[in-house]
Amino acid sequence: MSRASIAAVLLLVGCSRDPGPMGRGSEDPAPRFEAPVLINPESPVRYPEDLFVQRIEGTTVLRLFVDERGAVLPESTRLAESSGFAALDSAALGGVADMRFAPARRNGEVVATVFLQPVQFRHPERSRSGGL
Repeated sequence: MSRASIAAVLLLVGCSRDPGPMGRGSEDPAPRFEAPVLINPESPVRYPEDLFVQRIEGTTVLRLFVDERGAVLPESTRLAESSGFAALDSAALGGVADMRFAPARRNGEVVATVFLQPVQFRHPERSRSGGL
């Protein structure tokens, strides 16, 4: 595995928003929501080699739709927030097809959901030295 593939880090944050009890009585508890969990053993996103060499870092945020099986529907993928570098954004978008998720759950039942998936590009040498 190349250094560039190791340095592209996927970070899932609980960004899916639960709409809450909507219309239910106040004594009903709010549904418990568990966001999808990335299950790839290695990052499917490849750090662009030229940016890796230059130690350029950034975070791209993707808007993904994951169905009840945990499959990403590629046609629903959108760039929610740019890293400021088109090559990083393209690399993040390019890795979506190979992302695998455990599906989201609401009250223990699997559900489809839309959520935000940050993709962080961090150079290991830059991170270790505290910046260059």
